[in-house]
Amino acid sequence: MPETLATALASVLTLEVLLTIFLSALYGLFVGSIPGLTATMSVALLVPITFFLDPVPAVAAIVTTTATAIFAGDIPGALLRIPGTPASAAYVDEAFALTQKGESEKGLGTSLVTAVIGGVIGVLLLTLFASQLASIAVRFSSMEYFWLGCLGLSAAVAVAGKSVLRSALSLLIGLMISTVGIDIATGHPRFTFGAIDLLDGVSFIPAMIGMFALSQVLRTVTTDLQTETVITKIGSLSRFMVATVRRFWLNILRSSLLGNVLGALPGAGADIAAWICYSLSKRFSKTPEKFGKGYEEGVADAGAANNSAVAGAWVPALVFGIPGDSVTAIGIGVLMLKGITPSPRVFQTDGDLVYAIFFAFIIANLIMLPFGMLAIRSARRVLAIPKRVLMPLILAFSILGAYAVDNTTFSIWIMLVLGLLAYFMESNDIPIAPAILGIVLGKVIEKNFLITMIKTQGDLLGFFERPIAAGLGVATIALWLYLCFSPLLRKWHGKAS
Repeated sequence: MPETLATALASVLTLEVLLTIFLSALYGLFVGSIPGLTATMSVALLVPITFFLDPVPAVAAIVTTTATAIFAGDIPGALLRIPGTPASAAYVDEAFALTQKGESEKGLGTSLVTAVIGGVIGVLLLTLFASQLASIAVRFSSMEYFWLGCLGLSAAVAVAGKSVLRSALSLLIGLMISTVGIDIATGHPRFTFGAIDLLDGVSFIPAMIGMFALSQVLRTVTTDLQTETVITKIGSLSRFMVATVRRFWLNILRSSLLGNVLGALPGAGADIAAWICYSLSKRFSKTPEKFGKGYEEGVADAGAANNSAVAGAWVPALVFGIPGDSVTAIGIGVLMLKGITPSPRVFQTDGDLVYAIFFAFIIANLIMLPFGMLAIRSARRVLAIPKRVLMPLILAFSILGAYAVDNTTFSIWIMLVLGLLAYFMESNDIPIAPAILGIVLGKVIEKNFLITMIKTQGDLLGFFERPIAAGLGVATIALWLYLCFSPLLRKWHGKAS
């Protein structure tokens, strides 16, 4: 083991690999910070270049671009309310609220330092406990994934907005949208209205862009186009980030650990991790009333979970060849092109390369710190642009991002329709974030529900047969009961007092 680690480290600390990491970090920050362009897209565009690289620099380029692009996606999220990933939708409203208060650098600084720490902790856990995490992941069946998805959706309802009823309504709208497409059980089209483009369902990237970015453009144009955002300087960004770590170190550690474990579960990943950790952050916070109004604690928890889960997603990818998310799916393809086949024995057969991936991940997260600080300082110039100029630019980037998903104008129509829907929802105080999570997780929950029903021959008690599934099921149902009866209990206590 020590010899393998030394060999892996030596293979990373070469001029070629370090230069690749450096350039990939710049590339990831640039592409990820463009509204509408995602980390997955930035990695996909990089794949042709990896054909001409050796295995270590090729994979280093992939992991570095992933880490930096995911953080960079928080920049348009905080400044323009365009989340870079579905996971960052968990805290995009919190970060954007900080921007509206003139404290965009606080939100982005918190996002950066927690992303770096969460990423490093995730890689260290991956290095030390990859086989143990893999053994946990392999125990998850359709029952566990069903309850885990339900728990993630319930967490979104618990923290999104003041009204549980309105949050639940938003979630149901998202789940309804997720049913569009081919029925998993019968293969029959559902709610497609004869449109061939809807057979694969509603793509969540145009949906996310429309529901966050376009609705924000419409609201700004119709309400406060003339107002200017006053930027409050925080002085030394590095001192602020050190103070943030000292203040929220327990939150960062807790979310990094939980995010890494959830990231190691194929199909769960950062989306569920960010929402659950944000929910836990609000639940255990000493000042939960500050959440939703621009508070760094929620950004710290969800940001750390997001990036730690990215590292955890490589566990099933390396050990089972099962991608934890779309980015690791591309990573598996690059590995196989270089002659490395993911398997339970990959640490014995290709240990040098596997640990080289881990070291490249650590360097990528560390180099992201100075690059990210420069990006944050530069990003404030966006807020200096008059809104009458900025809003058309956001709309243009939104159209570009929606079109780039599959190069069809139909994605633009999806963005426009759901953007109008989101504008109507927010005009009636219905939060958007639960709907996005419903679109992302709806098909996952439906698939695992149907698989479990087939396994148990329709017996609902079969969802509690396995110990982990039973634990997750009890926790989810307990959260449902809490959400249903807590308003009644508060009202009863109010009358009693």
